[in-house]
Amino acid sequence: MLNSKNSIDFRCSCAITSSLDLLGDRWILVIIKQMLMENVETFKDFMERPEAVATNVLTKRLKWLEEIGLITKTRRPDNNKTNYYHLTKEALELTPVIIDLAIWSHNNLRVLNPNIGDYEELEHIKANRESYCQKLIESYEEKLAAYKDGQ
Repeated sequence: MLNSKNSIDFRCSCAITSSLDLLGDRWILVIIKQMLMENVETFKDFMERPEAVATNVLTKRLKWLEEIGLITKTRRPDNNKTNYYHLTKEALELTPVIIDLAIWSHNNLRVLNPNIGDYEELEHIKANRESYCQKLIESYEEKLAAYKDGQ
């Protein structure tokens, strides 16, 4: 559940603007995407990704995501010094947003960024968007359940 204890300065009553007040930072959806689609779980994992977020920025964004209830942080059972980050149910509900951004980017941003990858499965994802999102969520939930069983 999203944490209502934090005082968030929402600009207005618009639902879209309010969601952007929480998620509109350039790193927030990148972090969620990495966790959802790239099996990123630890601070070290984040630092090894090609997006190259600065350590101080990553620390602040992870703390923010935890404070508002989109991620949780636990200690790894096999290494008590390492934090394990995982997405909450509310963060997993952003899966369709992330997939829609990927599709929009492929359709529209190549003129600005010709280095955008050419993914063969994109047409399949477009045609089966809802089932693809559901499979991503289920896969993440299975990984999370396996982790909790291993604790």
